[in-house]
Parts: sequence; C-alpha cells; structure tokens
Amino acid sequence: MEDRYQLSQINLQIRMYLLGVVFWAVLAVAKSQILQQFTQNPCVSRSTCHECIATPTCAWCYDTVNINTTKRCFQPSYPLPPLDQCDPSKIYNPDNEMIMIANAALSMRQESGSEGGTIVSGYEGSSSSSGSFSGSQSGSGYGGGAWEGGGGITQVRPQRIKLKLRARQQYSISMYYTQAEDYPVDLYYLMDLSKSMQDDKEKLSALGDHLAQTMQNMTSKFMLGFGSFVDKVVMPYVSTIPENLRSPCSGCEAPYGFRNVMTLSRDTWRFSQMVKSASVSGNLDAPEGGFDAIMQAVVCRDQIGWREKARRLLVFSTDAGFHYAGDGKLGGIVKPNDGECHLDTKGYYTMSSRQDYPSISQINTYVKKNAINVIFAVTKDKVDIYEQLRQHIEGSSCGQLSNDSSNVVDLITEQYQAISSTVEMKHNASSAVNIKFFSKCLNGNNEEVETNKCGNIKVGSLVQFRIQLEVVECPADPRDTKQLIQIYPVGLNESLIIDLTMLCDCPCEHEGLEINSPKCHSHGTFMCGICECVEPAYGPTCECNKAGTTANVSTANCINPKNGLECSGRGNCICGKCECEQRTNPEEIISGEQCECDNFSCERHKGQLCSGPTHGQCVCGVCECNEDWTGDNCACKNDTKSCLRPGTEDPTKLCSGNGECLCGECKCNANDEGFYFGRFCEHCTFKNCSDDCNKYKQCVQCQQYKTGNLTEEECQKCPFTPTSVRVVEVVDKNGEVLCPFYDEDHCRFSFVYYFDEENKLRVRAQEERECPTTVFLLGIVLGVIAAVVLLGMAVLLLWKLLTTVHDRREFAKFEKEAMMARWDTGENPIYKQATSTFKNPTYAGKS
Repeated sequence: MEDRYQLSQINLQIRMYLLGVVFWAVLAVAKSQILQQFTQNPCVSRSTCHECIATPTCAWCYDTVNINTTKRCFQPSYPLPPLDQCDPSKIYNPDNEMIMIANAALSMRQESGSEGGTIVSGYEGSSSSSGSFSGSQSGSGYGGGAWEGGGGITQVRPQRIKLKLRARQQYSISMYYTQAEDYPVDLYYLMDLSKSMQDDKEKLSALGDHLAQTMQNMTSKFMLGFGSFVDKVVMPYVSTIPENLRSPCSGCEAPYGFRNVMTLSRDTWRFSQMVKSASVSGNLDAPEGGFDAIMQAVVCRDQIGWREKARRLLVFSTDAGFHYAGDGKLGGIVKPNDGECHLDTKGYYTMSSRQDYPSISQINTYVKKNAINVIFAVTKDKVDIYEQLRQHIEGSSCGQLSNDSSNVVDLITEQYQAISSTVEMKHNASSAVNIKFFSKCLNGNNEEVETNKCGNIKVGSLVQFRIQLEVVECPADPRDTKQLIQIYPVGLNESLIIDLTMLCDCPCEHEGLEINSPKCHSHGTFMCGICECVEPAYGPTCECNKAGTTANVSTANCINPKNGLECSGRGNCICGKCECEQRTNPEEIISGEQCECDNFSCERHKGQLCSGPTHGQCVCGVCECNEDWTGDNCACKNDTKSCLRPGTEDPTKLCSGNGECLCGECKCNANDEGFYFGRFCEHCTFKNCSDDCNKYKQCVQCQQYKTGNLTEEECQKCPFTPTSVRVVEVVDKNGEVLCPFYDEDHCRFSFVYYFDEENKLRVRAQEERECPTTVFLLGIVLGVIAAVVLLGMAVLLLWKLLTTVHDRREFAKFEKEAMMARWDTGENPIYKQATSTFKNPTYAGKS
C-alpha cells in the first residue's frame, strides 16, 4: 500500500514537471516572436520619404530639428513610437480615404404606374451613368419617355467613388448588383444576305412575330431592329463587271457592304415585312464582310436606335466565315478601320470600299465600350471557328442554327436567358493596381469565395461583391498615379467609377528644397528633414568622404549581424561608428556597439516597464524580475488575495467562485449558455444574472444631481462619492459595468462602477442629465420654404445662361464647318479599267 502511494506521488511530480516545461516553452516561443517582430521593423531601412510611405504602417518625420538623431521612418503603432523627438505636425502618414460621389438606390421592386409607365420604389438620389451614350430615340417607333428607355433603372450600386490608396495596402469596397424587373431589351438582328442564306431569310420573316412575342413575355420594353451585309464591292470579293454589279445572281440585288434596314422599333409586323422584302445578293469568296457590319451596328448608336439603359443584344447570323484586318489589301484597301459611324441617310455603309476590315481587338474594344452582347448564330460547320472568336470578344456567346434557321427563336431565347441570369464583373485597371473580386453569390452555404461571376440570378436577386484593391507598385511616371477605373457588369451600360489617387510620394519632396544646403555641409540637397548627398560625400549630414573607398567598407562595423540593420535601426553610422539615438527621457538609454541594447523596450504591464521597479528591471531588452515575481513582464505573483472581492473573507470564494485565480487575476468561466466577467467574475450574461446598477442608482442621483428618494442623511451614508465626467464610457470592458437610467423627469443619465487595484468601489457619473428640449418648428418650416424658393430661382438663371452660351457655340461651329466644306472625288487612284483586245487569225488583210 505504501509503495503504491509513493508511485502515485512520483507520477504526480513527473506530470507537474512536464507541465512546467510546456509552460516555459510556450513563454519562450512567444518571447522570441515578439523580439523577432521588433528586430524586423520594415521602416528602419527606408531612407527616403517616398520609400517610407510606400511601406505599409510606416510614417515619415520631416521635422528640421535635431536632424542628426531624429528617426525619420518609423511605425507610429509599434511599440513605442519615436514621437518624442518629432513635432506631430511634421509627420506625414497618409491614410487610405474613400469619398462617396454617387450612391443611388437600386431598382429592387416595381409597381404599375399611370399611362403605361413604371415607377421604381426605393429609388433615391441621382444616378451617375458610366457610359457616354446620349443618342436620341427619334425614329425608333417607341415612345414612353425616359422610363421606357430604362433611364430610371439602377442595377449597380454605388455608381462613383473617390479613393486614395497607399502602396501595398489592401482596401475593400462593397458593390451591389440586382436584376431589375422588366428591364428593357434591344435586339438587333444582323443577317448575312448572300445567296446561300435565302432560305434562312424566308424562315426569319415567318418567325418575326413569334420572336417578338417570345421576347415580350420576358420584358414588355422590347425593341427589334434588322440589318444585313454582304461584302466590300471591290475585287476579289465581288465581281465588278457592270452586269454583275447590277445583278450578281438570279433574283439578287446589287451587292453592298452593310445596310441598316430597320432601326430598333416595337413594330414587329414591320420587322417581318422588312426581312421579307430584303433581297439577297452575291459575292465571289466564301468569307463575308461581317466585321464591317458588326462595327457599324455597334458604333452607329443613333442610327441603330440603341437605348442608354437597356440590355443590348446583337444577333449575328451567317453560314460563312469572316474577313478581318489586313484582308482589305487584296482589294487595294490599305486605310485602317477608324471605328467611326459611316452610314448615309438610306442606312448604307459609305466607307466599305475605302476602309479595311476591323480587327478582332477593335471589335472587342467597341463592344465593351458600348456594352453590347453579341450572339453568334451560325450553322453547324462554322460553330468551331465562331466559338474561338467568342473567347476574344467580351460578353459574346455562340449558338448553332439549323440549316434553314427554323430554331432561331429558341436559340435567341436560350442565349438571352443565359446572359441575363449571370453577372460577370470586369475592370480596366492598369497593372499597377491589383483588383480581386469576392462574393457569396446566391449560394446556400453563405461562404465567400474569390470570383467575379455569379449565376442563377433571378429578378429581384441582390448580389454583393467585395472588391479588394491594392496598389502593388508605384508607377514610374508620376502622372500615372491618378487613374479612372471602371468596374462594370459585362453587357450592361452601368458601372462603378473609381477616381483613384495613388499616394506614392511626399509633398516635402517637391516643396522647400535646399540645394547645396549648409545643413548638408554644402554637399547635398536638404529635403524632408534629411540630406541627399552628392558623391563622394555620405553620412546623415554629408559630413563623411569615401576617399576612394566604397560605402560598405566605411559602414561595415555598424551592421548588426543578428538583424542586418545599420546600428540596429536605432542610430546613425557616423564615419564607420554607431552613434545611438538619444531619448528625450534621460532614463531611457540605447547602448551597444551596434545600438542593440536598451532599457526601455521590455514588456510592459499596465503601462509600467516590467510591471514597475518593485517587480523587475529591464536589462538589454529583457525583464529581470525581483523575488516573488515571474513572467515576461514580472506581473505574475503567487498571492491570491487580489482575487477576493471586497467584503469576502472566505478563501474558497476566489473570483466569486466563478473563475480561477491566475497570476493574481481572475480568469472567468464560460459555457454555451453564457459567461462570467468582471475583475472578480462578479458579473455574467446568463438569463438569471443581475448587476448592482439599481443598488447604486439612488446614491448617484442624490450625490450627483440632488434628485431621487434618498434623504440627506441617507445620502451621506452612501459607500462612494462619484467622479463627474462629461461622457460616460466603459474603459475596462472586463471590470466596469455601465448603468443607464431615465429618472422621473424623463431625463437620461448613466454611470459606471468598478473596483480599483485596492479593491475599493469607484463610480464615474455623467456630469449633467440629458433632458428633452423644445423645438421651434415654425422657424424651421419657414427657413426651408425660403431656401427652396431661392434655390429654384438660382437654378432657372443658371439654366438660361448655359443654354445661351451653348446656342452661340453651336452657331459658330456651324458657320466654321460651312466655310471649310470640300468635295470628295471618290476615285480610287490605283484602280484602272480592264481593256479587251480581239484579233482574227484568218484575216490576212486587203490584197
């Protein structure tokens, strides 16, 4: 029995020993991490102001006082910022800044309005459109005002912000997208009318009403247009023999490049008639001039009738390939495509024979600029090539037509649903700015993932994107530090515009420069509080001379081998020897050959170094504790009296019986139902818990405000005298309790009670009660009415002034253009008419 007892005692000692080893190991790891963080301060190696602010968390001191010893680049938040030698007004520490410019509410819900219009509920403010589209709707055959054109719909929020960012600091903003109900749709059907597409044209004519009815079931604000194309009317694309130019094939009309047959309209019967009456034509080679047609259909916004706020669909139907930039040289056309609109009054492309085909990148650029979704509806044998083309044109898709285009309605419907149920965010930022998109989309798991694309979106669904921006590098050209970034959903003419300013340099690097300054021994420029020396001078004030040696030889003795920093980052290497920084407090000393030691960077407890001189001393950055104290900050003691609540004598009631006493402080218990808190774990969050607010309420009222139910004698017996403060705040969240009340006069007051280090009850009470005040409503109403009247008059005067200036400028511009008009001959200088020579070999002439 005795042996078993001894064995259990040995096991207990072994366990205690292992527990102690683990405890000290954890403390050692934490200590090493803290020291490593201190020695790897990224600011100490930054020698100029722009290098300093390009490093996150660093600030620059450009004070001209004590230029030999002032620490210029430093971390204000770690651990003791060197502000003691720098005037706070001379510190440059720019912060990220965002200003909201336009933040109109989303069009989340719609209600039926009068006169066939629509009212969007929840709309507030004014939308800031990202596009530059401003064409009129005349000739479109579709009325209804701005709302019918989608002008009052907002699907992206916010619309514009101004942002200032420091380099290498991530900054996140939120962007919201919703698909508005009954959003307008413009569908322009661009068809290849070469001879091989004749049966497709007839089928499209028969299905015109069905196509319009199907789309109107999705949105009542639907407009339909039609255009056709063949190819450039030059050899070798089209036969230029006069007879073939008039009729290249049986039942064909003269060839042409592109023609806008019907501007976008709601007249579906007219669409069917236009398609039916359109005649096919013919050309020589298999590829067609579809790129010319796409470019004109995209950029001729007024002539086509594209609305500003609408989902724009361009259906491109063909059974052949396409010509692209460079092919025009075969016909002697070398002028590049200018991306401009060249349609005459009849809708024909006038520059077809004078300009080359556009390139794929040009098509992509103008499709993105005008927010158009291109749908390639092609036959089976051409699907592969247009599928590859789709990958290079943003927002485009590809579908397979049947041999006679009988499935065109189903194809367009399918592609439109795929486009409208998906949102994909893009941006146009330069390589200097890294942009990432994060979203939970509409996933049920509510988990945020890195993605710029969300699917399965329905009308009214709200999708949030978190946009993370980071300036990864400062541009070499200072003019590039200002950028206008557009973040937009593909295929929609709405976006978030970010006016970005990169904070990459300091104002002091451009202002107040002193060239060959006496402060730099006349061998350098004094700026931002430092000297920029001219070779071969060096040193903080250019006081040293290399004398033919390199800088590394002169500063080798100053490098601390443990961290690789010159003078450990806390001194200046003066001609090969460290001069440590002098602290304002004479008791704080930096020492060592490389300034590696100090007596003030040890851990602190409650603002005191090593918990105060009675607990320990700081020696070369490490606390050496006195007797009865231990820990990295010498704050841990074995005495448990500090864990007893005042008035409690029972030693078993440490921490009110609701916690554990560790190092003289209570560690409170917690579980799933709640937790205990307070200096003595005397408070809790459980259902049946209560505090002492009501207990101290009457005393606070009588002593602080001379109110309440206590008599003067009872008030004098209160166990405390409150301290008056202007604003009552909880400083120590674990030990202080906030008590807010309303008294019988309906006045609000609050106070905080806690126990100090000597376990005495302390109370801080609000200086004055907050009582309700009367409001002079009549004056406010009259002031608002007067302000509205004056503002209206000012707006009318401004409008009249602007219209007068605009009319005068337009008239002057008209007169100037009339004087400079010139005729264009329209001749091709390198084209010559073919000649024919006939000879009869049997004719021998006259005898």
